[in-house]
Amino acid sequence: MKSIQVKETGGPEKMELVDVPTPSPGPKQALVRIAASGVNFIDVYFRIGLYKADLPLTLGSEAAGTVEAVGSEVTEVAAGDRVAYAMARGSYAEYAIVPAAQLVRIPDHVDFHTAAAAMLQGMTAHYLTHSTWPLKKGDTCLVHAAAGGAGGLIVQMAKMLGARVFGTVSTEEKARIAREHGVDEAILYTERDFETEVKRLTGGRGVDVVYDSVGKTTFEKSLSSLRPRGMLALFGQSSGPVPPFDAAILNTKGSLFLTRPSLAHHALTREELLWRAGDVLNWVASGQLKLRIDRTYPLAEAAAAHRDLEGRKTAGKLLLTVP
Repeated sequence: MKSIQVKETGGPEKMELVDVPTPSPGPKQALVRIAASGVNFIDVYFRIGLYKADLPLTLGSEAAGTVEAVGSEVTEVAAGDRVAYAMARGSYAEYAIVPAAQLVRIPDHVDFHTAAAAMLQGMTAHYLTHSTWPLKKGDTCLVHAAAGGAGGLIVQMAKMLGARVFGTVSTEEKARIAREHGVDEAILYTERDFETEVKRLTGGRGVDVVYDSVGKTTFEKSLSSLRPRGMLALFGQSSGPVPPFDAAILNTKGSLFLTRPSLAHHALTREELLWRAGDVLNWVASGQLKLRIDRTYPLAEAAAAHRDLEGRKTAGKLLLTVP
């Protein structure tokens, strides 16, 4: 089978299309024939070595496809099922071995591309808005990269829950997209200081929570945008990791809360996984949650997808497709 491998960490050019044996599932595993694989910043982190993994490494941790075969102890799915998953590395390939307990069945009216686009970012938006800081009517939140894949879904879920939502974007076109997602105010951080704007929009109070996937370049101003006892949910680092800092700053800025959550810790049981994935996929199927698939690339062009993602050339989800 064809697979995208990284044999040494580095830039997109380190990604190679190689032929490898098609694997066989173990007792609690399933072999999935991949139809579409999501492209996410976590893939970049593994490619550059920010997140550690043994090499050679097959990238990708989110996909949708069809179960080809199952192991002897599998009860969750069967051969022929249409499934989707996240958090199982190796999806930049024609086939992938996935723990059966991590697979969810795709609703009938959801296609493979949509399901692949929904899983990681959709469940991330779900845990952030429903668990990390459970939003309620009247809450205020700031969402960075509000025109992006995860950002757009956070905005939509925050509005479902009755929150007032501010979103940062870099261009007028991305501001238009963020407004389509539902932001109450789109803040062009290239033209206006987002901390100043947030304070102005909240009458000097600050927001209840900031959902920050950017990291290094937004961290300090994100903290300063919070109201006393507000929370910064730092769930990514697209601009680089946050440097070490004195935790006393959380006190001086208002007894703030800081968390660095991950999806893995918010889908620890199959029941929790099915809750989050079920909500996301059913909202997509009903039209309540709208996905924006920006671009699709053939598997062999994975490097181009990474260049576009890192170059901020996208507004929405990127997918790799397998014929």
